[in-house]
Amino acid sequence: MTKKILVATDKPFAPEAVALMKNVIQGKSDYKMELLEKYTDVAQFKAAVKDADALIIRSDIASKEIIDAAEKLQIIVRAGAGYDNIDLAAATARNVVAMNTPGQNSNAVAELAIGMMIYIARCKFSGKSGSELRGKKLGLHAFGAVGRALAKIARGFGMEVYAFDPFVTKEAMEKENVHFCDKIETLYSTCEYVSLHIPATETTKKSINFDLVNRMPKGAVLINTARKEVICEDSLKKLFAERKDFRYIADVAPSCAAELEKDYADRTYFTPKKLGAQTEEANVNAGVAAVKQIVAFFEKGDKTFQVNK
Repeated sequence: MTKKILVATDKPFAPEAVALMKNVIQGKSDYKMELLEKYTDVAQFKAAVKDADALIIRSDIASKEIIDAAEKLQIIVRAGAGYDNIDLAAATARNVVAMNTPGQNSNAVAELAIGMMIYIARCKFSGKSGSELRGKKLGLHAFGAVGRALAKIARGFGMEVYAFDPFVTKEAMEKENVHFCDKIETLYSTCEYVSLHIPATETTKKSINFDLVNRMPKGAVLINTARKEVICEDSLKKLFAERKDFRYIADVAPSCAAELEKDYADRTYFTPKKLGAQTEEANVNAGVAAVKQIVAFFEKGDKTFQVNK
């Protein structure tokens, strides 16, 4: 029986990405790929997913309502690293495997992070005298695919790179010329720049607070290309008010973004929308990886990237 792969994307994949995704199943009569693009109502999503065996999403919400409406669904793949837009409990309850595509967007996110760091270091290209990245210490809060990519770029700029990640060994970090921090407090107290690469979980939400960030040396810059939920926004406001040297840049604007931009325009920058994965290359990589993972799941039982174990 032919398996339907539904690609439900309010923000569609680029045509090149769609073509390459279809190439993965070309010649395989057991699969067909259907697109639901720029939909305007959840009802459209529910109707399209009703007979889908597999679902690919980007920033779209795979809610309990959507999962329950999918009578044949066996696997959901979020084309990207984060997966907090999938209701994992609902997926697990229905025996649906949920996956992400880690590493496919990592270089795009890392390049955005370094670009924003340069932008804020040079006073947003305003003509004012800025500073250089060379010789500064960069702390990576988590050392996954994005952290590793950013470390390589930052070392090329002459930065000294540190990282904290309880799931990565000292030996693994040192092999990539990154200083190992055994405590999160050490990372923040050591580095002028700290880049966040942690997911939004019950443990990490609002964990980036005043007491932690205030440990940073003079000229502190906090970079967030992860999730806005990991930031304690009351702490953020306090940091701006009490430290005239503190700067915050993100492609996940906080809820208080308008207030911060009004009061501290020269010390903050937020992209107009989440741009980490918004490159042609990342668009293609994540989409193709998602289809390949679905085929591997159905044909080999491969659950390598399952996130609801």
